[in-house]
Amino acid sequence: MVRTRGAAGAGAAGVVLRAGCALAGEAAVSGAGAGRPLRLWLALLVSALLVDLLLILPNHPGALRWPALRMVPLELPVLLLGMLALGPRARPLAILASAALTLMTALKLADLSAYTAFGRGFDPLADMHLVPAAAHLLRGSAGLAGALGIGAALALLLGGAMVLLYRALRLWARCGSRLPRALRVAAGGIALVFALLCAAEIRTALNGWQGWRPPGSAFTARLGAEHIRDFARARTALAEFERAAATDPWAGRDGLLSKLEGRPVVIVFVESYGRAAFDNPLYAPRHLATLQAGEAALAQAGLAMRSGWLRSPVQGGQSWLAHATLAAGVEVSDQRRYRALLASARQSLFTLATRAGYHTMAVAPAIVMDWPEGPAMGFQEIRAAAELGYRGLPFNWVTMPDQYTLAEFDRIAADQGAPLMAEIALISSHAPWTPVPQMVPWQAVGDGSIFDAEATSGPSPKEVWADPDRIRDHFGRSLDYALRNVLSWAALPRAEPPLILVLGDHQPAEFVAQAGGKDVPMHLIGPPEALRLFEGWGWAAGLRPNPAQDALPMRDVRDMFLRATSAAGPQMRADGS
Repeated sequence: MVRTRGAAGAGAAGVVLRAGCALAGEAAVSGAGAGRPLRLWLALLVSALLVDLLLILPNHPGALRWPALRMVPLELPVLLLGMLALGPRARPLAILASAALTLMTALKLADLSAYTAFGRGFDPLADMHLVPAAAHLLRGSAGLAGALGIGAALALLLGGAMVLLYRALRLWARCGSRLPRALRVAAGGIALVFALLCAAEIRTALNGWQGWRPPGSAFTARLGAEHIRDFARARTALAEFERAAATDPWAGRDGLLSKLEGRPVVIVFVESYGRAAFDNPLYAPRHLATLQAGEAALAQAGLAMRSGWLRSPVQGGQSWLAHATLAAGVEVSDQRRYRALLASARQSLFTLATRAGYHTMAVAPAIVMDWPEGPAMGFQEIRAAAELGYRGLPFNWVTMPDQYTLAEFDRIAADQGAPLMAEIALISSHAPWTPVPQMVPWQAVGDGSIFDAEATSGPSPKEVWADPDRIRDHFGRSLDYALRNVLSWAALPRAEPPLILVLGDHQPAEFVAQAGGKDVPMHLIGPPEALRLFEGWGWAAGLRPNPAQDALPMRDVRDMFLRATSAAGPQMRADGS
């Protein structure tokens, strides 16, 4: 391997050196001036450096380190020596290579953003719908002018990169057109050798071959090949998902939810509530104290508690995928699967609850536009932001504080005739995590205007997001506010206490969480007779899950819940469906 790298490198360097000398000699003979060879060498060096930097640009925030600059891209001699070899015929290849490398640069930037926010790479087909949502969030954090400025800078960066790439490659091609034929043939031969090394390196990465590894790294070409491979795999996985979603083991079953005897069920998703709240010392002391105080208040109210771990399909965002996974009992990890679920015959927990005589409702203060998917998910009634009657000021992107959402839900639930199964998606612990609300007495919540002073206090998102430590501090305080609210609300006296499922939708972004992977806690809260239905789950008593207990896939919750609360049901298969 060392011998191959040395031979190839020496050959490439020799061709470039002889080409430079030939060009310099030609410039001197033609009387171009003593400075022209130096300027030509500098232009070739700068153009090669530009191509090199774009080829080695990482796509993961963890790789943004100085050692990344030492990577040797195998594609570099393919492009540069290929330009020398083709000379006057290189223009079509220069256009194609410039467009392809600019596209890969954009994809790397998208990967950097997706890894930072969601802990995964960017899926060009499934994630394009996130672009408008990201623009909306950016506008809320940086203002319209700031968002337009960032968008213009990004467009200028990519457009400028493409123009500079084309000019850089054309410079090498023009130099090649002035070289002797022998040097151009040698450049073409070495470019072909490096192209074969790129192919070998890509094959090694895609096939998991543990044998000989070629020198250098064809990182950018490999990344493009991996995305093409992943697209093909995603199509296969999607077909499998659609087949699984079309078969529902609970379809046509009787006795659904009969053991609940009409008791209300409320599923509360706490935004960005993950295992980091228990495992990261930045957050654990505060949150564990809040859970301990909440546990005492719930016990005093005569309620029992059990807690365990779930594994969310997402991290950092896309809460609706976690909601859909829990409701449908299948893994919904991206937007393609979500769309397939909506088009399938799979019945959600809420669809089945409707069959059992429940009235189903979604309380979603984060939804500010039409949500046509709601009925397909089984919700008979949807209370989005506009239907919740909030008259206070928004907390930046967050439309209303969690305390108002929970208080308004109680007012809505009091008017329901049929047993109620509701999903509440809380949002106070959603980015940008400023300002952090403060709790008020429940009887003082009113129309929400009591929160106006808090909504206009505290630092701006721009100030908070300028400092990673400050981001984490505001996240921790926002999450603690959400937890205190939901536990205080659950302990309020009621004529018929509901069965409450409190769980996280996903962990926050990796740079905020720093621990816990995709695990989220789930708490079952309700009267002791209701909690006895779930003893078979083996979860810990109280609000602190057993740290050593394995996390269950979130997709298993639907079937486990139906089996615990229904008179009769199918056996769960090994895959959880």
